[in-house]
Amino acid sequence: MAALATGGATPSDGATSFQRKVPASSRLAAIAGTRPSVRHGQLLLSSGLPSLDCVLGGGLAVGTLLLIEEDKYGIYSNLLFKYFLAEGIVCGHNLFVASAKEDPADILKELPAPLFDDVHKNQVDEKETAIKSKPESQESMKIAWRYQNLPKIEVSPAASVRFGHYYDVSKTVSPELLQSIKWHRFFLPEEMSLHPEIKTCNMTCGYTKLLQSIQRIIYQEGFDGSYPQKKQKNILRIGIQSLGSVLWGDDVCCADNSEDIHSLTKFLYVLRGLLRMSLSACIITVPAHLIQNKAIMERVTNLSDTVVGLESFIGSERETNPLYKDYQGLIHVHQIPRLNSLICDVSGTKDLAFRLKRKLFTIERLHLPPDLSDTVSRSSKQDLAESTKLLSSGCGAMAIGKKHLDF
Repeated sequence: MAALATGGATPSDGATSFQRKVPASSRLAAIAGTRPSVRHGQLLLSSGLPSLDCVLGGGLAVGTLLLIEEDKYGIYSNLLFKYFLAEGIVCGHNLFVASAKEDPADILKELPAPLFDDVHKNQVDEKETAIKSKPESQESMKIAWRYQNLPKIEVSPAASVRFGHYYDVSKTVSPELLQSIKWHRFFLPEEMSLHPEIKTCNMTCGYTKLLQSIQRIIYQEGFDGSYPQKKQKNILRIGIQSLGSVLWGDDVCCADNSEDIHSLTKFLYVLRGLLRMSLSACIITVPAHLIQNKAIMERVTNLSDTVVGLESFIGSERETNPLYKDYQGLIHVHQIPRLNSLICDVSGTKDLAFRLKRKLFTIERLHLPPDLSDTVSRSSKQDLAESTKLLSSGCGAMAIGKKHLDF
């Protein structure tokens, strides 16, 4: 009777008869490349790097802003920027690419190629056939009698493959895949030549034009939700490269007291308002190491939802330090948003480093190497011992405060 009253499955189907009815209005929209968070209920999308999604609590929430503090030479921050756009292509999302130094068309041509898991699927199928070939008597001995009639739970990671993909850095995305998606471009030199220079609300001309372009696309394409989309709902991925640099007409990287000191912060304030009211997510790379006024950088951090900094070992003493021989740099998670909760979803791992292999870019926990051999100099051993003591003290590179640990 309970099964008939609730409209659920009967006990003969192998499932429980008690099922919770969820109102249709409270269900999140089923959009490709997204999934709801089990902790705060927000719709998540992948950043293109599964290891970064794990650090950020499962992914990026729709309507939020991810700020990437560029490394010294902009190599690895540009790679994260391309991962974000490549994930949008694989998921079929709409793209908006804005840059002041590179043509957006050239950026899309250099995106890494996706690694579709055909080999992984074959291995999963082999495991499933091996499990099914086991005798039933052996299975009945492993589980209790009351659970024998329940449906088998899928333990393979096939379901998680749909959210987040892996990419081959040594290859570029195919032109056929690029033609299958809809994307918009914003190249600042072209926009400045087509339209006269305008300046409103104490904001530079480049920022004003960029906001107008984003707002026009959100309203015209129906991402704001005010006009229902005729087709299936989709996500708009916005990528802005090297915001705040001199190429955007902003002088925050040149002097402590710039003329438009509030231009960048006003842009981020308006942009967050557009993101909150639309099915969109944005990634912005900022040359934080060039911004002289640290107060401006603190305001930029407060106006962003998620802030991740990259520290490259290129040209530094850590490049030759034996402690970091397996890594190319460190990851500093400065800020994680508090969504529908009083605390942020912080990963338990605090010491994070990134490694660029021949094909893959991964974020890993910083592990100490084994004891060094006798061929290493005494000074290197002393440096390693001091770094080990600092790491064992519990102060990691994770980041909420202003100061970070110098290994």
